[in-house]
Amino acid sequence: MAPISTPQTPFGRVLTAMVTPFTADGALDLDGAQRLAAHLVDAGNDGLIVNGTTGESPTTSDAEKDQLVRAVLEAVGDRAHVVAGIGTNDTRHSVDLARTAERSGAHGLLAVTPYYNKPPQEGLLRHFTAIADSTGLPVMLYDIPGRSGVPIDTETLVRLADHPRIVANKDAKGDLGRASWAIAQSGLAWYSGDDMLNLPLLSVGAVGFVSVVGHVVTPDLRALVEAHLDGDVQKATEIHQKLLPVFTGMFRTQGVITTKAALTLQGLPAGPLRLPLVELTAQETAQLKIDLAAGGVQL
Repeated sequence: MAPISTPQTPFGRVLTAMVTPFTADGALDLDGAQRLAAHLVDAGNDGLIVNGTTGESPTTSDAEKDQLVRAVLEAVGDRAHVVAGIGTNDTRHSVDLARTAERSGAHGLLAVTPYYNKPPQEGLLRHFTAIADSTGLPVMLYDIPGRSGVPIDTETLVRLADHPRIVANKDAKGDLGRASWAIAQSGLAWYSGDDMLNLPLLSVGAVGFVSVVGHVVTPDLRALVEAHLDGDVQKATEIHQKLLPVFTGMFRTQGVITTKAALTLQGLPAGPLRLPLVELTAQETAQLKIDLAAGGVQL
């Protein structure tokens, strides 16, 4: 049975974009993925994004992606939303991945803006519509122009929101003004995709987070969103400020790199990275330990 959702929070409130554990020789570690998924849900996540950028989706095969979705569903699918990242810069490929994820039992889809080929807004509209038309699953858009090169304009978001299965947006645009207008006009469930802006985005209408730092501070993120919902601005601000060193430290370099290092420091499944990503240096690891400790993370 899929976890409970509402139209306002179709994927819950606190989700972590999960890394993909690998074995020492670089193979997919399905046992590690199941153990990590269970740990993250036990910590308080309502859902997990698998096969996203943080899951090293650019360097995993379609077969590995399917195996990972199935493994995570087996581990936590009865108590958390398992959302499959299916976004590519090829609409047909994205549709194929979406249909495979649906057959595997995924609860929803995360569709990133097509990257590198820089389509116009009409191309984005048709791309996301084709994905949403291809399955019966709810879709979360992922707007991250810093990686994709193209933002989803507010007008496009409003048009996409008319589709019955496009229900949410993961916002990594870093623009609170544009987010405010888009939330008000589109009615989409809004999820912060930028950990440093979790609290500010809640203040303009976001319902929750799709987090990277959730790998190490999920209880704090849940306390933050609950304080905000309770109207306790002071407590929410205090939690936000407590986590500032973690937000900073986890993004001193590429987030997958630091996340896998942090998980390894905690004795949790992570494993190596696939090129072109590389491990932290000894100096970078020492700095990460300082940053995490300053934010209250136990190593």
